[in-house]
Amino acid sequence: QVQLVESGGGTVPAGGSRRLSCGASGSIVRITLMAWYRQGSGNQRELVASISGGGSSINYGDSVKDRFTISSDIAKKEVYLQMDGLRPEDTGVYYCYAAVRTDGSGQVGRFWGQGTEVTVSS
Repeated sequence: QVQLVESGGGTVPAGGSRRLSCGASGSIVRITLMAWYRQGSGNQRELVASISGGGSSINYGDSVKDRFTISSDIAKKEVYLQMDGLRPEDTGVYYCYAAVRTDGSGQVGRFWGQGTEVTVSS
């Protein structure tokens, strides 16, 4: 199994910045993708940003483009989310996600962290 542990959540004033981190551990042969999702009150979980295992492919949700930056250190099995220009609508629980090969079969398992809460005060 694979465990993902997020950190860095908290309360931030509007316009402020916050950096989230997520570390992966367990039976990992290869990480193919890591991502951040978020879920606000009453909303569906939505993609914030994703990064391929090699770091060559990065995608952002439309609402965070030009404000958030995803990065990773695959050797450390960590992914980060730098959030700048935070807005009240960015409030929610942020979840780390990883697509991981856990053995030599080629199959990819999908794993979620427990989430870290970010509150942006107006």
